[in-house]
Amino acid sequence: MELFDEIEEKLIETNGIKLHTVMIGEGPPLVLLHGFPDFWYGWKSVISGLKSDYKLIIPDMRGFNLSDKPKGVSNYKIELLIGDIKGLIESLNLGKVYLAGHDWGGAVAWAFAEKYPDMLQKLAILNAPHMKIFQQKLRTDKKQQKASFYIFEFLKPDGEKFLFKDDYKWLKFAVFEGMINKKEFTDFDKEQYLKAWRQPGAILGGVNYYRANTSFKDSTGKITVPTLVIHGMKDIAVLPSVLDELSNYVSDLKVIRAENASHWVMHDVPELIISSFKEFF
Repeated sequence: MELFDEIEEKLIETNGIKLHTVMIGEGPPLVLLHGFPDFWYGWKSVISGLKSDYKLIIPDMRGFNLSDKPKGVSNYKIELLIGDIKGLIESLNLGKVYLAGHDWGGAVAWAFAEKYPDMLQKLAILNAPHMKIFQQKLRTDKKQQKASFYIFEFLKPDGEKFLFKDDYKWLKFAVFEGMINKKEFTDFDKEQYLKAWRQPGAILGGVNYYRANTSFKDSTGKITVPTLVIHGMKDIAVLPSVLDELSNYVSDLKVIRAENASHWVMHDVPELIISSFKEFF
């Protein structure tokens, strides 16, 4: 796989931990944050189209794949997660960056943009709800509650156990069968995911994101940096209704609804992501 020949990999110390970080490309810095149950490789479908225009910085988030996985739920609070990214940007002397996040990476990107707008040029969010809106939906929206059944499972004691059953059957289904563009995903790709999931502590680290961040009442949710939101409209976990009230929180907002994309919008419509990023950034 030639991608592995092209990337530079580093362990970068930040915020008291080490983040395994992949770098590739030339140009202004674009930091890409993955979600659950993903890792840096989740961006593989868009890397080739972006690397000639941007210096891509793609960490494994704390708790995932080859990055540190501190023990204890409290080590996954959103304040620490955004501190990791702040430290990453500072230790690489990147200056102001473009920041994009998918799923939990998007949640971290939202929170980062609220707290450190001066560190960002622009923000892009892929299938990641604004957490103020999402918390409200989880309380009041029956359809979203049903779509988020797994979150309520995760919050139970040992709630992550079902993810390990039958050689990660649920995770394989959620990722490999969850995308629409299944041919985009080769056996080699699937093997990379299994390797990442088998890293000691990696599954629990990802589930701890849900456990540590059940309330966002201390944040205003106000976003002042120019923001692009791309949402795969066939997402069965994060329903499109999360887009409804975004303009109440985001002062400079552009929304692209990807009608034929699932939650895995980077794999389903990579060309749309690449062209939209280039135009917006």
